[in-house]
Amino acid sequence: MPFARIRDAVAPRSRRPLTALAAGLGLMAGSLGLWAATGSTAQAAALPAPDHVVVVVLENHAYSQVIGSSSAPYINGTLKAGGATLTQSFGLTHPSEPNYYMLFSGATQGRTDDSCVPVGSINKPNLASELIAAGKTWASYNEGLPSQGSTTCSSGKYAQKHNPWFGFSNVPTSTAFTFTQFPTDYTTLPKVSFVVPDLCNDMHDCSVGTGDTWVKNKLGAYATWAKTHNSILVVTFDEDNKLSGNRIPTVLYGEHVTPGSTTATTYNHYNVLRTVEDLAGLTSHAGNAATAATITGIWN
Repeated sequence: MPFARIRDAVAPRSRRPLTALAAGLGLMAGSLGLWAATGSTAQAAALPAPDHVVVVVLENHAYSQVIGSSSAPYINGTLKAGGATLTQSFGLTHPSEPNYYMLFSGATQGRTDDSCVPVGSINKPNLASELIAAGKTWASYNEGLPSQGSTTCSSGKYAQKHNPWFGFSNVPTSTAFTFTQFPTDYTTLPKVSFVVPDLCNDMHDCSVGTGDTWVKNKLGAYATWAKTHNSILVVTFDEDNKLSGNRIPTVLYGEHVTPGSTTATTYNHYNVLRTVEDLAGLTSHAGNAATAATITGIWN
């Protein structure tokens, strides 16, 4: 499938003579820089390097409404039991759309409501632009999208407010696929992809059970495959039901995730974005992901 690839041009560094004092200060700064770079490299080295990461975003449910619920047997019985659960995972605001922008680009980009963003009106770093610049592949799979690259605001149960990539000028609209285009040969998946169900199957308009069944039926085969094929599935939510402090379910599953593990460290959308960037081997980090911690304690 056609994925855009764009590479950064790196300008050569200039060299200038230094006085003895400046040289000493430069040596000190260089030592600090080396320490920081080594620390960053060590952190990245502690993470797996999966071939594929698929992130699924569901809607408007609190942690307690899903985790431990009999209405979500697949999320609990398979993904949670066989993967890792972030027990203190949080959305960052209300309503939905700003959370999607934070998860994708590390900032709200000025979004405060659920209105349609003018297509290509934002030129800021984001997960997709970073992947493309690094020569890696990216795609989104949007249930209900009328056609690949369609920029319509809404159509049936499809809502563009849950698809932040359309707001950015540095993300080709051609990388937005319909969900029917999600490959059955998972080796052809891009390095990182987002999957966004429609307004019913994401639990926004329909029940927890409906969303749980959708994840099982549509992504269960990928989850099983990921366990033995160096790949990861991330299931998270945009926000809670506005009654639980924005504490949301987030579960990770795949070959490198310790089965049945949990972490009570407080994480949010910026941590998830930072972790996906690091799993993809990116050296750049969008917005607030640059200062967010990578998710740890769940990798085997």
